[in-house]
Amino acid sequence: MGRGKIEIKKIENVNSRQVTFSKRRGGLLKKANELAVLCDAQVAVIIFSGTGKLYEFASSCMEQIVARYHQTRGRLQLAAADVQPDNQVILHEQPTVEIEALRHEIEELHLMNRRMMGKELDELTYNELHKLEHQLAEGLLSIKDRKEKLILEQMERSNQQEKKIALQNEALLEKIEELRQQARVSSNIENHLSLSKDCCLSSSSMHEWRSKEVASDTSLRLGISPISAIASEATKMPKLEKSNDVMHLD
Repeated sequence: MGRGKIEIKKIENVNSRQVTFSKRRGGLLKKANELAVLCDAQVAVIIFSGTGKLYEFASSCMEQIVARYHQTRGRLQLAAADVQPDNQVILHEQPTVEIEALRHEIEELHLMNRRMMGKELDELTYNELHKLEHQLAEGLLSIKDRKEKLILEQMERSNQQEKKIALQNEALLEKIEELRQQARVSSNIENHLSLSKDCCLSSSSMHEWRSKEVASDTSLRLGISPISAIASEATKMPKLEKSNDVMHLD
């Protein structure tokens, strides 16, 4: 969804006007640079802020572009006067004083830029050096403030990313613990089944052992040894059959 249309009029609030100037100035200079690079054009932009501060951009040499502009503009005006002679066009040449003033101002700005870079400081007095130092200190403070702001923003993003990773780790740990509990439950069930099977086998063996023990106790009470009892049981049936046969013969 695009932004709404902004009414083009002077911004009354000073702070808002300064912010808008900074943003749009940067956008204008960026577009000028892109136009120069993409289209191989010679572009020059000169901006004076509401406080009289100069901002400029030139794809090559500013003086050459300005001189070429004046030459081309003069030729166009002469050509227009030749095409329409009946209009009595009066050409006003650019005053030499104004041109020289602009050229001198541009040179001063370039010199100030070089001095702010730490060059050509020999001709400056103590007060001028102190003023330049103050300007550089203010600029340095602004740069440090901006750096601190960027660092804080980066730290905030890092903290948010760290919290996100911590939450993911907690979720993974919970999943691992859940899987471990499931494994413990399965192991307990298998152990229970194995113990139940062993108990059944032990009960059967115990029952057989008790049966044998009862039989042994009975034999002991009757005064028969377990071995004699077993032998007696083994020979009992054949003797009875023989006795029956004898009785039948009589």
